[in-house]
Amino acid sequence: MSQIETDIRDALARLALPDGGDLISRDMIRALSVDDATVRFVIEAPSPAIAQQMEPLRKAAETAVAAVVGTRTVNAALTAHGPAPAKPAPPSLKIGGHPKPQEGGPAPVSGVDRILAIGSGKGGVGKSTVSSNLAVALAKQGRRVGLLDADIYGPSQPRMMGVNKRPASPDGKTIIPLKAHGVTMMSIGLMMDPDKAIVWRGPMLMGALQQMLGQVEWGELDVLIVDLPPGTGDVQLTLCQKSQVTGAIVVSTPQDVALLDARKALDMFATLKTPVLGLIENMSIFKCPDCGSEHAIFGQGGVAAEAERLKVPLLGALPIDLDTRLAGDGGTPIAAGEGDMAQAYAKLACGLIEGGVA
Repeated sequence: MSQIETDIRDALARLALPDGGDLISRDMIRALSVDDATVRFVIEAPSPAIAQQMEPLRKAAETAVAAVVGTRTVNAALTAHGPAPAKPAPPSLKIGGHPKPQEGGPAPVSGVDRILAIGSGKGGVGKSTVSSNLAVALAKQGRRVGLLDADIYGPSQPRMMGVNKRPASPDGKTIIPLKAHGVTMMSIGLMMDPDKAIVWRGPMLMGALQQMLGQVEWGELDVLIVDLPPGTGDVQLTLCQKSQVTGAIVVSTPQDVALLDARKALDMFATLKTPVLGLIENMSIFKCPDCGSEHAIFGQGGVAAEAERLKVPLLGALPIDLDTRLAGDGGTPIAAGEGDMAQAYAKLACGLIEGGVA
């Protein structure tokens, strides 16, 4: 602390308060600054009512500080503690539990025109990255887009989309989703402690998915993208059997091990009579940022060959890209900006729109 600041505080300490103590001993001085002989500070009163009575004290404080050697202009402001802001009440509803019986076949989601399921046979192929960026890219094309993170055990969309607020539930039944980058989104990760593992059996997963489809106020959406967990388990079965899914997109890397599991995902969708709209090859190539040479780290052309074999479209081939990873970790998908990767996702989004499925 400089000498002039010490002198200012000494001057303020000499102003006694009616109920005892002084401005310094009662810790009522805030934001004290001295800039080129101009002194500014705030007197913080215990309450708005008391602050209304402190105008004479504020003027006295300005006068006392103006007498300190080295000061030229003094500005003192009054503020007060207000009532503590009310914390939003957490949703008074239980997430998970056994699914409710549903009459008839697959049902539509209220207000949603199309549902696109993004799946993969195994984890680690970039399915969630593709889901978030595709959602943002579609929103940039003017579509009304929702994103449902259905990966119950490993929800990653809150981080990738840069949201961490807990959704509101005004009546204990409906859930108000959040919005980010033009996308309406919901994730089980927003409802649970992010550091706690979700240890649920299958019926709990099914119940949670049913809630996030049916109790979330999605509004009017052109397309709802559902980021599925890896594999061919309860969540996939529940989505495809209980909801009217427009189609599925399967994400895989080019290597044989990933394709082995991708084939299982494709067979699952065929068994569930869910149309496969196409495949996306992720991490198809790595371009060295230093020398510009390209390397097929995970092999090359495997997903394209599989798409040809199955007579389904290859929707796109996305390279390994450091900026994509950094953007996802930072909460702003790469598709929200400009550059080659944003253009790649824009091309993918336009293809789906032109195909009438998004």
